[in-house]
Amino acid sequence: MDIATPTDDAPEKTHLRIGYVALSDAAPLIAAKVLEFGHRHGLTLELCLQPSWAAVRDKLLSGQIDCAHALYGLVYGIDLGIGGPRDEMAILMVLNRNGQAITLSTQLARALDTQGDLKRALATLGRPPIFAQTFPTGTHALWLYYWLAAHGVHPRDDIESVVIPPPQMVDALARGTLDGFCAGEPWHAVAEARGAGETIVATSEIWPNHPEKVLACRREFVDRYPATARALVRAMLEACRWVDAPVHRDEISSWLAQPEALDVPRELIASRLTGREGGKRYTHAPLPVAFFDGGTVNYPRVAEGRWFLAQYRRWGLLSESDVPAMRDEAIAARVNQTTLYREAAALVDVPLPATDETYVDIFCDGAAWR
Repeated sequence: MDIATPTDDAPEKTHLRIGYVALSDAAPLIAAKVLEFGHRHGLTLELCLQPSWAAVRDKLLSGQIDCAHALYGLVYGIDLGIGGPRDEMAILMVLNRNGQAITLSTQLARALDTQGDLKRALATLGRPPIFAQTFPTGTHALWLYYWLAAHGVHPRDDIESVVIPPPQMVDALARGTLDGFCAGEPWHAVAEARGAGETIVATSEIWPNHPEKVLACRREFVDRYPATARALVRAMLEACRWVDAPVHRDEISSWLAQPEALDVPRELIASRLTGREGGKRYTHAPLPVAFFDGGTVNYPRVAEGRWFLAQYRRWGLLSESDVPAMRDEAIAARVNQTTLYREAAALVDVPLPATDETYVDIFCDGAAWR
């Protein structure tokens, strides 16, 4: 591999421990390690598989890992201290967009067919439905809540919401202890292959091209090791660019299938990572999971950070007395490291997308966000 150019700052810390959870969208981290993209930027990357997002949080805060593949909303939850320990956090870049889904138990999916309406289908259970997501402030909780609310179901009053690590969701669905779950792949593909449930909606139908996983760390890490942070972003941008090439999707699927990574049959990973197959019930093909797309995927937009804060307020996770809404822009601008990202992207010739002001996101219920 090429060595860093003389214009690059030398990293202050060269060996990095990076946490991740067993999901297909950890692909850039796996590629970065297998192909050693870090070496050309003076870094040695050590990947550390974690059993849950709570473990990612705890090890970030304790310093056992330096950075992590993390849920966008997990970072904001820690920064605000919602339901757990608080620390100042940083989002260095977005790792992927789209690629998540909601799967219902076979019983509930059939009831939805019969009733033609989610609220009536849930009523056939004769009890409060139980849905799983992966972290209380994480993306999966918010995609699930938004989708339920768009169908007239209040996610805080009408269902029981539980947290389960993604690899455990399919077993819970098969046992009948869950009625549905929202998570990343390949666990929806696994659920369908086992006959435990049916994937009925992709999260790209809820928010097209939504941000999903991010490269995150504590703010102290950025302040103490700014050149290291920039070098890591450069390495991960190169990994994202490599993974995003269609010709590499099958190859990365084989690496993800290994026991030390996802430990899932390769064909169940590749079918959805490559876009060859989606849920059996999709009316329209979901938008593909994207890791780079010319750099449009990776910029950590401040407006997207504000959206998570707005959803916390919507569902009572954050009150005006806790954090006045007028501070949301400043909080998002502090967490999302746009200046550092711009500096790193320029060094690896990754173009910057248009500014936040030009974006208008349209959601499944017709709501707009800018």
